[in-house]
Amino acid sequence: MNAPDLFLEPGSAPALLFDLATRRGGETALRFKHLGLWRDVSFAEYAQAVREAAAGFIALGLEAGERVAVIGENRREWLITDLAAQAAGGVTVGIYTTNAAKECAYILGHSDARIFVVENEEQLDKALETRGELPGLKWVVVMDMKGLHDFSDPMVISWTDLLARGRAHEAAAPGVIEARIAALDAQATAILIYTSGTTGPPKGAMLSHRNIVWTARQLVEVFASQREEDVVSFLPLSHIAERLLSSYLALTAGYRVHFVENVDAVTQNITEVSPTLLFAVPRIWEKYQSMILIRVKDGHWTKRVAFAAAYYVGRAYARARLDSGRPVPIYLRLGFALANLLVLAKLRKRLGFDRVRTAVSGAAAISPDVLRFYHALGVPLRQIYGQTEGSGPTSCHRGNIIDPANAGPPLPGVEVRIAADGEILVRGANVFQGYYRNPEATADTVTDGWLHSGDVGELDARGFLKITDRKKDLLITSGGKNVAPQPIENELKTSLYITDAILIGDGRNFITALVVIDEENVLKFAQDRKVQYTTYASLTETREVRELILAEVRRTNAGLARVEQIKRFAILPKKLLEEDGEVTPTMKVKRRAINSQFAELIEGMYRGEAGVGV
Repeated sequence: MNAPDLFLEPGSAPALLFDLATRRGGETALRFKHLGLWRDVSFAEYAQAVREAAAGFIALGLEAGERVAVIGENRREWLITDLAAQAAGGVTVGIYTTNAAKECAYILGHSDARIFVVENEEQLDKALETRGELPGLKWVVVMDMKGLHDFSDPMVISWTDLLARGRAHEAAAPGVIEARIAALDAQATAILIYTSGTTGPPKGAMLSHRNIVWTARQLVEVFASQREEDVVSFLPLSHIAERLLSSYLALTAGYRVHFVENVDAVTQNITEVSPTLLFAVPRIWEKYQSMILIRVKDGHWTKRVAFAAAYYVGRAYARARLDSGRPVPIYLRLGFALANLLVLAKLRKRLGFDRVRTAVSGAAAISPDVLRFYHALGVPLRQIYGQTEGSGPTSCHRGNIIDPANAGPPLPGVEVRIAADGEILVRGANVFQGYYRNPEATADTVTDGWLHSGDVGELDARGFLKITDRKKDLLITSGGKNVAPQPIENELKTSLYITDAILIGDGRNFITALVVIDEENVLKFAQDRKVQYTTYASLTETREVRELILAEVRRTNAGLARVEQIKRFAILPKKLLEEDGEVTPTMKVKRRAINSQFAELIEGMYRGEAGVGV
């Protein structure tokens, strides 16, 4: 399926929205929960709000090319802010809600943001705390004024006031928005996305209007997206993946976007919506897998037997379909159809996965076994690979050709080649403009139009891309052997009892691992066996839990070469948290921070004084 011809003209995301408002104004674009009920926002209403907000930004003095920053959970005002800033000729800068005030100040200062749109009182406090360091910041706009009705500050206005100023400005200057959109240069910067900074201060990746619109059109083709799609928006909108899904791809395909009520209601809202296109990071897919298996284990024996039989058939069907390269035998097709009818379809219905046509895992590598698990249940999960600097996607499985061992072929129009040292190089209209105010980093990242991804991988005979690991994360033992940690860590994380694993071994004579337990499942394990503990840390130190994790490490070791095998491990006494600088907002581990924070524990493992020998 090619991107619809009727989308060939609009060259920016705001233009896509206004085009939809003209042709399909009465149809639903966005949905959100209010007082327990789903409320609809039409394309016409969406476009009108963007128009008013854009005019409001202009009334506040926003000039073409200036930056508008936004911080908040997933809600319609976030998307409106993004599109309004672009419509006014500005550049949107998304900031993660979990960023501390100091981190917000860095991004606001580095981007020289003129306007900062914040969700609520909590986020407003961050702006007020740091505004003295930000001479370029002129206005703060608050979406939700709960708790602030008696607050007054000449620099702060409400979202309602912004829209009112926009209406007044457009009444005084008719056609101002059309003029700004018409003046947009497709090559001009549309958004700044600050990378999560796993190795240092975040860098602002500049993506042009052409970058995001072109990439969205390719994804329409890859996902075969339709206007009848239903999507749930719950991952951070500051990340390129969710921004594409909730905004740019949505405007290109013209589908409906549903905002979750809050982070605690994600699974409930997914069940209510029953999305047709579902994107999540590997951690989410792993948690769903864990939840399914634990619920089955705790269920009535008849349900356990029924699931075991259906899953046995589903797993055989999935392996035949995904791994054999040959047509699935008729007996497996019939067996899977029966398993689906009696068990699997009902399970998917309870999860809200019953209408999923396209399920996608991205932002980090997913274990092939996790992918196979979902195919055994009848969920067509595929992997997408890419990075912010490539406007999101580089490669993705397409149609029914899904290989768990790789991330599929490059997107249409994207070239991929492998450098002499194994690094993945990318060229295409998706490659970013560079890092804002950082020409040195840009020169290091893009050479002759080729984006140096920083990942190591290979292309098979079909042109499918297999990612080995991050180039900087490869471990070279003291014996000179290269070990890619990511596949081993992903295998460990297929355990119900392990949430995270970090391999250590660079310059060492053997491999060790730091393990983070899955709190919910290990607590259940401990309670079932009446294990005595008082805190999370004390739970990790119990003999029973150490033996449990030892068995999981040995299971993983059984499939590894001797040089890759884990010889010792330690269970971390705490969960890895974004606010502690240990993981990124998409739950990628910050290895440098972990190695530094737990340096004494790591050294203790290599002296044989800490951890558990395998």
